[in-house]
Amino acid sequence: MSSITTSAIDTPAQRSVERTCDDLAILVLAVVAVIAGLTFRDYGLGWDDYTHAEYADLLLRMYGSGFKDTGALSFANLYMYGGGFDMAAALLHKVIPLELFETRRLLGAVVGVIGLAVTWRLGRRVGGPLAGLAALLLLALCPTFYGHMFMNPKDAPFAVAMVILMLGLVRLAEEYPEPSPRTILIVGLGAGLSIGSRILGGLALVYAVAGFAPLFVDEIRTHGARGAAWRFLRVVYVLMPGLILGYLVMGLIWPWSIMEPDNPFQALTYFSHFFEKPWKEMFDGALVSVPDMPWSYLPTLFALQLPEVLLGLLIAGVVGTLMLLPRPDVAARRKTILLMLTSAATLPLLIAMVKRPALYNGIRHFIFVIPPMAVLAGTAFAWAMNWLGENRRSWQPAVVALFAFGLMLPLAEMIRLHPYQYTHFNYIAGTVREADDRFMLDYWGLALKQASDGLREEIADRQEVPPRGRKWKVAVCGPQRPAQVALGPDFTIGWDSHAADFAMTLGEFYCKGLTAPVLVEIKRDDVVFARVYDIRGRSISSLLAIPAP
Repeated sequence: MSSITTSAIDTPAQRSVERTCDDLAILVLAVVAVIAGLTFRDYGLGWDDYTHAEYADLLLRMYGSGFKDTGALSFANLYMYGGGFDMAAALLHKVIPLELFETRRLLGAVVGVIGLAVTWRLGRRVGGPLAGLAALLLLALCPTFYGHMFMNPKDAPFAVAMVILMLGLVRLAEEYPEPSPRTILIVGLGAGLSIGSRILGGLALVYAVAGFAPLFVDEIRTHGARGAAWRFLRVVYVLMPGLILGYLVMGLIWPWSIMEPDNPFQALTYFSHFFEKPWKEMFDGALVSVPDMPWSYLPTLFALQLPEVLLGLLIAGVVGTLMLLPRPDVAARRKTILLMLTSAATLPLLIAMVKRPALYNGIRHFIFVIPPMAVLAGTAFAWAMNWLGENRRSWQPAVVALFAFGLMLPLAEMIRLHPYQYTHFNYIAGTVREADDRFMLDYWGLALKQASDGLREEIADRQEVPPRGRKWKVAVCGPQRPAQVALGPDFTIGWDSHAADFAMTLGEFYCKGLTAPVLVEIKRDDVVFARVYDIRGRSISSLLAIPAP
């Protein structure tokens, strides 16, 4: 796949197209930023938010005490993750007039927009302005990525860090063996942020080794084995300031990682085995224990959750990369760049399919592969438009219209699902309506926020007050602390339904449907995401459904 910009003559018309693509990309980023700024408060808390906020407090307390208070270095298992996002949110909360969890949602939106901008620049560098614009649109209109960027404090920032590192590696391949100071800075910053967020960031080394193989082979052919080795060692030497910067960044946001030299390897060993008590989740209509998920888990969910246009262009991008690798007329640098991107987009999934680790919560742990997928897909679209421009120019408007239609499908779903875009299933799956009985949707329990808002409004409309001497009692089937934050101080929550006034349940399989008046119902596409029942005067033994054997 050659760049859309690689033509013999740089014509005024071509420069105009490139300028238009760049202007449109900036407009898209601005529109996404405005929409995110207007809607970030709509996103509820997930299972992990409260704990991550506690981790941030412990980290800041450790730094504030000069490392005398080291509670952060043994807190739950979060000390094996970086806390950069959590600390940034806690510090931002001190200077802006928003509640803590609103601040976390706002910062998630900011980080997500940064990820979109970096993906645009990466796509532009790989395939030209049209590829950059296409990659940006494909990622911005990927409901899974867009939804997670607001409310996922681990996986979404990690995805952004990884695409920053990928931009640095692509620049390094282009400039090899004379990387510019900016490239050295981006590589170091990306490496520090990636590994400092999740030890899985070390996969980038595998991408680099695999991707740089064509370039190294070309170096040996051109300069001989000894000359190629010296040039490589010189590049490593020049990269040292960036790598030192990366180590410092990693230590800043993940302090446990530098307390002992082997701590990152301990984290890798820890996360290579399932570290919690197993539970069951719904996959393809069956309840499966998370350590026993089949190899088809990830390919199935990616096929059913990615927008169709992204999926189709991604396949074209991967196939196109594999087809050009043997071609002698394609530059080694070009092969290296596309091979790195293909590795970043597919290798983590292939490893998981072979190793079969515990898998749960859909594809949230693999959000980091979506930006390189978008870049590959955008490059494939630019290649197709370039080929049509040379061979079938009259077909270009039809292909652009088809691409635009493909983008409208996920856009319509994102609007309809708001603020639960992360639960999206594409039309291949039959949307969330058909996926509801087969897969987990709101596995993070975001719908409890809207359910809580609805309960408070219902009580206010009825002008009811709690029994004398106590607060309203709500039994919750779902994440408890997020429900308490969403309900506020006038409510007490718990699992016990015997003495509760109301029951709040998620629409997931593990929450029982109750025979009681429904006060609030949160639905999208005829699918129930959450309900609130009035259970006063009723004997409700449990909110949990009995899993089918």
